[in-house]
Amino acid sequence: MMLSIRNLNKFYAGNFQALKNINLEIRKGEIFALLGPNGAGKTSLINTVCGLVNPSEGKVLVDGHDIIKDFRITRSLIGLVPQELATDAFETVWDTVSLSRGLFGKAPNRSHIERTLKQLSLWDKKSSMIRTLSGGMKRRVMIAKALSHEPQVLFLDEPTAGVDVNLRKDMWEQVRLLKQSGVTIILTTHYLDEAEEMADRISVINKGEIIVTENKDDLMKKLGRKQLILDLKDPLKQVPAQLSRWPLTLNTEATQLIYTYDSSKDDKGIPELLAGLSAAGIEYNDIHTKQNSLEEIFIQLVKSS
Repeated sequence: MMLSIRNLNKFYAGNFQALKNINLEIRKGEIFALLGPNGAGKTSLINTVCGLVNPSEGKVLVDGHDIIKDFRITRSLIGLVPQELATDAFETVWDTVSLSRGLFGKAPNRSHIERTLKQLSLWDKKSSMIRTLSGGMKRRVMIAKALSHEPQVLFLDEPTAGVDVNLRKDMWEQVRLLKQSGVTIILTTHYLDEAEEMADRISVINKGEIIVTENKDDLMKKLGRKQLILDLKDPLKQVPAQLSRWPLTLNTEATQLIYTYDSSKDDKGIPELLAGLSAAGIEYNDIHTKQNSLEEIFIQLVKSS
């Protein structure tokens, strides 16, 4: 495992427990989404793994190295893109990224810095001072700084906050390339469509505790619900009593009949439902399905925790 977190607890002043017995195993080269509401413990967990705060209890290993005993090695293996933009306003893009590499004791490597800036569409801004850049460009500089020392684990804490659509697409293309090169990526985001599209596995944290850790596709299959939606030929006043065995509802215009069912099961009731509609004399023009999004599943998990 690239990152192993075992029985991790974090207490702050006043005996406030931010992390409660966290256990996670994150594989090399995967995109791992850490999701949770504000104040759930995401940033505390990231800061602990990255060595910004000390754990109260437990152990964290990065590629087999303990973050306390082997702190120099583990810090060199990790890149962090924090939520807050923290750059020297009067440095150039090239200088600030090069300095970040040097801070980790890495020898100068102009070709790596050039490649990183080009991949993040920052090459034409290499001589520009940070203060002249847009918020989205500054966010890209933060990513370039985190990649400057060629880390094996990259933490992206809300990386697309304040970034426009085009920059987001370019950024995620860069994340895919990093994954292909073997970099392990741990992502937090409030744009759950991003996690749904990008992540291999998902962990949900709330009130300092891990609620669930699951392969994304398995999680959506297990907790997602599907809807069979029929566009009716003629509006219905109500669902006929002879169809009461199925959990059917009408939309507000009474032009659609909606059947909601558990997507984790092989639902054999649909053919019988269609036969029942025919027997009831209900005609429809079209039929289609809809599945719960990751956002809906996330809300369901947080509410139940």
